[in-house]
Amino acid sequence: MKRILSVALLLVGAALLSGCPKKHNVNEPPAAGTQVPGTNSGDNASTSTRGLNDAGDQGANAMDNATGPLARKIIYFDFDKSEIKPEFADLVAAHARNLTSHPNYHVKLEGNTDERGTREYNIGLGERRAQAVRRALMLQGVAESQLTTVSFGAERPAAEGDDETAWAKNRRVELVYGP
Repeated sequence: MKRILSVALLLVGAALLSGCPKKHNVNEPPAAGTQVPGTNSGDNASTSTRGLNDAGDQGANAMDNATGPLARKIIYFDFDKSEIKPEFADLVAAHARNLTSHPNYHVKLEGNTDERGTREYNIGLGERRAQAVRRALMLQGVAESQLTTVSFGAERPAAEGDDETAWAKNRRVELVYGP
């Protein structure tokens, strides 16, 4: 009887530990045949350098002082969606050009959601959003080793409130340059 109780306690303890969330960086290759808006070969060449501030040899921290498209480091999403909106194609392309021309730069893609939905669902949606931006950057030549993803779900709201204005600011992926 004592032995059965010990085994039962061990099984319960193992079940509890296996349910603990783990932090994973998921590395998925870009989907074959995926077309990213703004990457057509017919794009105007002047947009490739328009408004870019070359951070030179100052390192990734110089990105905090960037101007033009590189100053914008947040991509917003529609409710319950992980597709990048067309209006953010130029922003993604600008960061892709910057990262490909500076192979020593690294970016963490932080996926976020609004407060609606369960914790588990929001973590998954935040990850899908971060992965969508990752795939878009990689399709434009950014090395996989320069990118990491993390999902915070609804844990790090950009705006407090229970209305569409606040929720829209929380549905985002932030590009965080760092070592």
